[in-house]
Amino acid sequence: MNLLLRYNSLLVVLVLGLAGCQKPATPAEYNAKAANPAYYNAALDKLTQVVIHDIFSPPVASRIYAYANLAGYEALVPFDPNYESLGGQLKRFQSGPKPEPGKDYCFPLASASAFLTVARALTFSVDFYDEFEKPFYEQYKKDGVPDEVYDRSLAYGEAIAKHVLDYAAKDNYKQTRGFKHTVTNADGTWVPTPPAYMDAAEPQWNKLRCWAMDTCNQFMPARPYAYNLTKGSPYQKELQEVYEIGKSLSKQQQDIAYFWDDNAFVMNVAGHVSYASKKMTPGGHWLAIAETVARQKKMALMPTVEAYVLTSFALTDGFISCWDEKYRSNTVRPETVINKHVDPQWTPFLQTPPFPEYPSGHSVISTAAATVMTNLMGDNIAFTDSTEFKYGHGVRSFKSIREAADEASISRLYGGIHYRSAMTNGQIEGENVGKWILQKIHTRKSSVANR
Repeated sequence: MNLLLRYNSLLVVLVLGLAGCQKPATPAEYNAKAANPAYYNAALDKLTQVVIHDIFSPPVASRIYAYANLAGYEALVPFDPNYESLGGQLKRFQSGPKPEPGKDYCFPLASASAFLTVARALTFSVDFYDEFEKPFYEQYKKDGVPDEVYDRSLAYGEAIAKHVLDYAAKDNYKQTRGFKHTVTNADGTWVPTPPAYMDAAEPQWNKLRCWAMDTCNQFMPARPYAYNLTKGSPYQKELQEVYEIGKSLSKQQQDIAYFWDDNAFVMNVAGHVSYASKKMTPGGHWLAIAETVARQKKMALMPTVEAYVLTSFALTDGFISCWDEKYRSNTVRPETVINKHVDPQWTPFLQTPPFPEYPSGHSVISTAAATVMTNLMGDNIAFTDSTEFKYGHGVRSFKSIREAADEASISRLYGGIHYRSAMTNGQIEGENVGKWILQKIHTRKSSVANR
């Protein structure tokens, strides 16, 4: 028995000794393992979950995504010498802290740290991150990141996050809080819509600092048709089209409208009871599409984060450009006019969002995002969008990113919440925004030659 115990003890010592002699992972080895896009995607998905839970409006959500992805990108830039900082390219943004020379880092870990630190700072439900982060960061230790490098990388990510949050604090967001849009009740101008008759959302959004655009009205769309109910006028024809389509929607048109609803806050009213439904925002939906395509193409971490950050800028500048025009033209929603002058019982298939009609926000930001994504990821890439299946919106397949953007645009006519010209001109505006992002912001050191 004693001999057996001694044998077992020697065996344990031998095993532990061999384990202790194992060569630790090199920086190249643990960086390669940690550069798994699934890690960053998990962080992005968590942010989307919080954005939905906290019910941020579409413009505000786009801002959160942009700053989080900016931090994630900037902390990852030292990982790949072919990429460059966005310092000096975005409006009044300078490059942030640099890695300490001669020290080892796990830059994918730093990137995740920067992203989540900004996400936590700009959202409310921080307990969601508390539950997520411990097992999330444990992955990097399992990839062989040494403790000293682990701590240094987290600290570098947090330093980048602080730099980005300082930049965010100066974008005029806080100064636009609390403003309300004045309802004039003049013919053809926006008024609150059923069932909640909510105040107009973000009437001062054009006061925010642009990301790449020179001014908020740089890509001002064509003027909307003048309010004129005379039969045969351009406005009356568009109004009638919304009304007629709304009365005879096919199952396919209903599916398209519902799939692209992306109304962050829908009020349900049943008798004396009212309750809210939370949904994904348009920006969150398009970043989820970017994630879907990136996974399908098996894109590496750096080009994946590049796609997210540039798409985020297309979304944010798209919202600034669109909202600038919404509150300039202050166009009434179809529901209001149809109920007053055509059919008091008519209701749109989708609940009308709480802001002026022209142009279509979906058309602007979807086209802006698709323009950037097509440039980065390629044209005619077939994919299936199931990102909102868990929210009850089904699954749809597309032959290309542009086809998805076109469907997102026309969905607003099927939903009964936009006139056709708001979509057509919105798409032109969005394409101009997307092209400008690609022209002004260079992520790759050879990007000028490649685009």
